[in-house]
Parts: sequence; C-alpha cells; structure tokens
Amino acid sequence: MIPRLLYPELEKELFQGRAIVLLGARQVGKTTLLKLITENKQQVLWLNADESAVRNLFDDISLLKIKQIIGDQNILVIDEAQRLHDPGRSIKIIVDNLPHVQVLATGSSSFELKNKVNEPLTGRKWEFHLFPLTFQELSRATNVWAEKQNLEQRLLFGSYPAVVNQPAKAKKIIIELSESYLYKDLFMWGGLKKPEKITKLLQALAFQVGSQVSFHELSQLVGLDKETIEKYIDILEQCFIIFRLNSFNRNLRNELKKSRKIYFYDTGVRNAILRDFRPIGERQDIGALWENYIVSEIWKKKKYQDYYARLYFWRTQNQQEIDLLFEENAAITAIEIKWNPKHKSKFNAQFLETYQPQETLMIHPDNYEEFLLR
Repeated sequence: MIPRLLYPELEKELFQGRAIVLLGARQVGKTTLLKLITENKQQVLWLNADESAVRNLFDDISLLKIKQIIGDQNILVIDEAQRLHDPGRSIKIIVDNLPHVQVLATGSSSFELKNKVNEPLTGRKWEFHLFPLTFQELSRATNVWAEKQNLEQRLLFGSYPAVVNQPAKAKKIIIELSESYLYKDLFMWGGLKKPEKITKLLQALAFQVGSQVSFHELSQLVGLDKETIEKYIDILEQCFIIFRLNSFNRNLRNELKKSRKIYFYDTGVRNAILRDFRPIGERQDIGALWENYIVSEIWKKKKYQDYYARLYFWRTQNQQEIDLLFEENAAITAIEIKWNPKHKSKFNAQFLETYQPQETLMIHPDNYEEFLLR
C-alpha cells in the first residue's frame, strides 16, 4: 500500500458537515484511498454507480427513499457518482437532513460531475483531486534512492498505481488503460463522436509536449475546426488526461499574452498514445519527456498543497523563455528544466529585472528530488 498525500486531508474533513467529493481519472486510486479511510470505520455503505441497479436506486429520489437506502449506516460512499442522474440533489438531501451521515463521492469525469453537483452543493462539499502517484508518495513507500533508480521506468510507463505495482506488465497495463479507461468518460460524457479524431488530436498533443500549442495548427493537423479543437481539449482536461499552462504576463510589452502549453498528467499515457516505449538512451524526445515529467510532478505537488495554485510558463515574442513559473503570496519562483545536468543556461535578464523572482532553479536528473521533496 502506497500512502497517498491526500489521506490526512480527507481524514481531517470527515463528519465536518460537508460531503467530500474526490475527483480523478479512472484507475488513479480513488476507490483504494476511500477503502483505506473507511476500513476501520463501522456502518459503511458502498454503492458503485457504474452498476445500473445502483443508478436505478436514485431515480425519483426523496428523503424517505434515501433513508431506506442508507438505513443505519453513517458513511455513504458513492463510487463514480457522475453516473447518477442527479447526484448533486441526492447528496444535498443527505447533507441537509442527515447530518450524522458522511457522504464520500468519487468521480472520474470532472466535466460531468462538476456540472451536476456544483450548484446543488454550494457550501455543502469539499472537493479534492487525486492524481497518478507522485515522486514524494513513491519515495515514502520505499526510499528516495530506490525511487531515483526507477526514473527511466517512470518516464516510460508513468505512475499509475497498477503500473507501479506490476512493473513487469507496465507496458501492457498502460496501453490498456490509455485505450479503454481514459476514453470511457470522453465518449460517455463529452459527446465525442469521432474516436479517430480524438486519437489524432492526442497524438498531436503528445508530439508537441513542451512547445506552444496553436489551436489553428491543431485544427489543420486533425481535420476539425478550431472551435471543436478547443472544445475537445477542454473535455480532455476535464477527464484528467491533460492540463494546460498559460503564459505569464504582467508588464513587458513583448510578452506573449494568450499562449499555452499542454502536458499529460502521466508520461506513460503520453507514450502509450504514441506507442513509443524506447529506452531513454534511444529517444530524440527525451528533453520533452523529461519536461513533461517534471512539470506534471510540480503540478501535482502544488495542487495537493494548494488546490488554487497557479503555474505558468514565460515567453517573449523574440523567443526568450522560462519553462515554469509559480506564484505564491505574490512571490515568483522561476524554473528551468534540463535533461543534461551539464547544460548551462541563464535566466533572462529582462525577466529578472522586471519580476525579481524570490528563487530561480535549474532542475535536472541529478537534483530533481531536492525540489520535489520540499
């Protein structure tokens, strides 16, 4: 069992008068985490909304019907709650009328579940996101040295729990996961009718990791109009496959204003989409792969520490660039990400003078653990 960073946060919010909503991609460990939290608790009712019988239970829901469903249980877990017709209303009835019952709901589609629970559960829920395993979580399960020895494995096959726990089957597992589980919510909730176009879009995004993404260019590559590309990317984000970094700009006239980069939450998923699992010594894309890994690790780390944390990249019209920035309490940290530790690069003098970052970091394979374990 690999301890998750969210465990103490979820445990702390039990029986505090709000429902707990846990969002994350399928197979990322949401059910396992809730089982760990409830394993020593009494009177727990588990319902899996992937089952039609469970969905039928919540049709034409009322307080009387909910009382009949819950009985004398004081913890109700609703797995894949986005499959219910109206999960927000059902959970609202419980929170408002049965204060002794703690609701724990999971969802693998932020796109659908948020639409169904946000308004009914305003002021009645705490929302958490669970990501693929982090370097910090994996290091705690073994030790830092052992996890650093697994760097190539993580870069190639990623950090989904099943991949980590069965390294000999990593390739098979990550391909199956990327083909079935990740696409399931896309077609169920996103209304996407052209799977070949989604595959082509994901491949284009995988090739462009670390580069600025143009919706116009993607539309030409994929064969869809720009508005559809933007819609599909939004749905891919809501299903926890990709996330975007926007460009940082405050003062300089030559800063890019509306540019973005797109990364995958998991490098294994990215490689599975490309069907490219070559060893790192044979890869031409190792710089982009390393950048995706580090940006994703920092993204997960910052989101666990502060859900509202904002991360950016910085670039000017004359191609001056900094890989990653994050802002905390009005203080900026600037990060350059390099695969080769011997590669020396200077932070842009104009940026340093204008924004006066509190810290500048060069992250490479020899020192990355120092920052990820802070």
